[in-house]
Amino acid sequence: MGVHASARKWLWRWRSNPLRRHDDIIEAWLVLVMWAVIVGGGAVAGLVTAQTAQDGFARERAELNPVRAVVLTNAVRSPASDESSAYRTSATVRWPLSDGTYRTGRTLVSNQVQPGAHVTVWVDARDKLASPPAGPVDALVSSVLLGLGSASILAGAAFGTASLARRRLDRRRMAQWDAEWRLVGPRWSQRAG
Repeated sequence: MGVHASARKWLWRWRSNPLRRHDDIIEAWLVLVMWAVIVGGGAVAGLVTAQTAQDGFARERAELNPVRAVVLTNAVRSPASDESSAYRTSATVRWPLSDGTYRTGRTLVSNQVQPGAHVTVWVDARDKLASPPAGPVDALVSSVLLGLGSASILAGAAFGTASLARRRLDRRRMAQWDAEWRLVGPRWSQRAG
């Protein structure tokens, strides 16, 4: 099958044809719109979501500051943890504020850390402890995955909606064929008998 024959096969609903029904034209437009939404809308949704996530990660990195803190208490170890493992557990730490005073709080540190050790903690603009921000690579990977996820959700919604509409068109065509057969069928069987 050549390129021309393949294109004719793909575009059969758009050609003038005495057997083409109104529902075939509706279905052709429905399929075209579905693919436009999947390709165009999916690309736009994915890019917008990825860019929004990337901006959020960048804003988070800009708002949080790393601060050197001193561990005050032993890290709380779970009974099942192995001493040689590098699990993170909760401990009380103290860090300096910009006005020269100190603040204390609990954060996750390595269970290998002893009291008096220095660790890096992240604080927000109000000098409260925060989770460490995602690094540039982690933020990029997360942004791409979020973008792909939103594009996939949009594509799934468009495909599902079009499938439901096509199913309804198929039911309508079957009902029309059934009604036409009730008219033609008895006359056909008289000629055959």
